[in-house]
Formats: sequence, C-alpha cells, structure tokens
Amino acid sequence: MTTSSALPTTALGSDGTRVSVQGYGAMGISEFYGPTDSTEARATLEQALSLGITMFDTSDAYGIGHNDQFVGPFIRAHRESVLLATKFGLVRRVDDPDYRGIDNSPAYLRKAVDASLRRLGIDVIDLYYMHRKQPGVPVEDTVAVMAELVAAGKVRQLGLSEVTGPELRAACAVHPIAAVQSEWSLFSRDVENTAVPAAAELGVTFVAYAPLSRGFLAGNIIAEHDLPAGDIRRTLPRFIGANARTNAELLAPVREIAEARGITTAQVALAWVHSRARRHGLSVVPIPGTRHRARVIENVAAATIELTDDELAALEPIASRVAGTRYSDMAFASAGRE
Repeated sequence: MTTSSALPTTALGSDGTRVSVQGYGAMGISEFYGPTDSTEARATLEQALSLGITMFDTSDAYGIGHNDQFVGPFIRAHRESVLLATKFGLVRRVDDPDYRGIDNSPAYLRKAVDASLRRLGIDVIDLYYMHRKQPGVPVEDTVAVMAELVAAGKVRQLGLSEVTGPELRAACAVHPIAAVQSEWSLFSRDVENTAVPAAAELGVTFVAYAPLSRGFLAGNIIAEHDLPAGDIRRTLPRFIGANARTNAELLAPVREIAEARGITTAQVALAWVHSRARRHGLSVVPIPGTRHRARVIENVAAATIELTDDELAALEPIASRVAGTRYSDMAFASAGRE
C-alpha cells in the first residue's frame, strides 16, 4: 500500500500491515447527520487520500447498503492505495429505517460478505468487522466462521466492534484479530476498563470511532436546536436538554487549550485520542467522519499535535462528568459488559 503524504503510519494488527494513524469514517455520507452534498462528499474522499489517509471505514448498515455503494467507485479507483474496512451484523430494514437488530449467524454472515463485495465492486475486503455482538452467541463462534472468509480469500483481516477485553481474548484464541473498533473520546472512556488493555497485550490495533463525540467536541453543538431535523443526535441522551447544557460546560478546558495553541477544539480532542497510543502502548487509529474537505484538512493536522502533560491533566476529569449515555439503548454498546 502506498501513500502520497507524510502523515505517519502505524501497525494494523500484527501481520505487518500498516495504515495511516488517522482514518476516515464514511458513515455520515449516507444518513444520520442531515443532508449530504454528494459532490462535496466525493471530493472529501479524494482530499483525505491526498493528505495521506489510507484507511476508509464503512458498513453494510450505513444507509442500508448505500454507503458501500457510494464509496465503491472511490475504492476501486485507488485500490492499491487504500485499505477498505466494512462490517456485518447490525441489521437494518428498508421498510422500517428505525429498526436495529443484531445477527451473527453463519448464514447471515456468509450472505452479508457477498453482498458487500457486490456493492463495493471489489474482490476482497481488507478488514471485515463484526459490527455488534449478538447476545447469547459466543464471539469465538462468530470468529470461527469469519476465519473461513479469510481462508476463502474474501477477507484479508478480521476486526470486532464494541467488544470487551475478555471477548477480544476469546476471539484471538480462534483467529488473529487485527483491530477492535469502539467509541473512544474525551467523552467516552469505558473501553479503557478491559478492551484497551487487552488490545495492547494482544497486539490488536484500536480503531476509535466518534472521536469527536459526533461533533460535540468540535464545540458547535450545545442544544438540540443546533441540529438539523431528522439528525440522529436529537435522539442521543448526551445531546438532549439538561445533558447537552452540562456537557457543553465541560468543553471549557478544551477551549482554553485550543485558544492557547491557536488550534481548534476538534484538533485538541483528536490529539487527545492520538495521545492514547503512547499512554496505553498500542496502535490507535481514530476515524473521524466528515463530508467537507476543510474538515478533513483540520482533522489530519491533529495527528501530529502533541499535548503536554499539563494539558492532558486538564482534560483528564472530563469523561467522568459527562451527562447521559452514548446511546438511548446501550444494549448496542459494550459498556454494559465492561
């Protein structure tokens, strides 16, 4: 894999694969955060690559397949330069867009991987994640079936999303896991209980989604009325009513550091996530999402910002004071199992 920028790289798992230390999350292109300008979104993908981003993250659940289709032409045009990550297991329905289910069954998995390959228009998926763990289904059983996809040449590396440390260890006993993906930010640090230590011990890369807490840490959202109609954040506890007001106040030290440095609050928040690699001794790849070229330029610049010990200390208390859970239904997150 080649890159056209000096953006640093890091290991993806333990097989020698390397990726940019910051990736790109494509979810918002298809839904969730208001209308998308498709032309600008395509230009943003190209901008990300030109800046050295090599990992592009999607899922069959985003837009109920639309996200795979949207990024497909870009991936095919730059196949030797990018690492494509997608996911299975979070079930959506076209006739009921609000429906969320989880299916880790072998039949569903085998059907899902073939469907993603068709939509993307590629022969092999570089990194294939179990998007969510189905209750009652041992993760090692699912990974055993995922391993068959590697043997068949449909998938190169395996990943898991929203799993605990014990679950990650159980999975690695069956097949090497290259990456674990979960929410990790100044607002969300439950993964540090067991998932992060296990990943560090096992040589698994940690891919941090929502590193800006869905835009809250960028400092532009303080209440529901700041969000467009239909925006999914209007349903998330941290963005609603008194919780939103409390959480907005927590940004004070982030703003102070940003103003002193002459950078943005988003860059401070991303620099904090990047600092976790040194703090915990593992590869960390945040995947902020954006549909705008200016934002991806801003995000990439944060990859080389190093926060001082004093700045890190000022940010340390934030997560413990956050009001509201990540989701209204935390059954879709690993936090309750940590």
